Amino acid sequence: MTENANPKALPLKWVVPEDLVSRYANNFTIQHTEYEFVISFFETFPPLVLGSPDERQAQLEQLESVPAKCVARIVVSPERVQDLVQILAANLETYHSMFHEKEEPDGSDGSSA
Repeated sequence: MTENANPKALPLKWVVPEDLVSRYANNFTIQHTEYEFVISFFETFPPLVLGSPDERQAQLEQLESVPAKCVARIVVSPERVQDLVQILAANLETYHSMFHEKEEPDGSDGSSA
């Protein structure tokens, strides 16, 4: 068998299947082992409580938890997690500069009352 002395770098072709379902995730957990990070994304909704204020309060007091449904889970190597953190930070900075450039770091818009 002959080894290829000049490996060719091929670019990625990003493909998102048309039938891929996008889910909303408003909670997540991150766990790790020595060799991988497991990032789980969860969707939670406030509990449905109906009735008078007293009836709603009674329903809320009976609740022991709010379901958090896992909608996606990815497993990533530690090296790629570092890339993910850097990409997320850069995109967050771009987002803030595009949509929140007038806001001060404390969340205010810089105006005085």
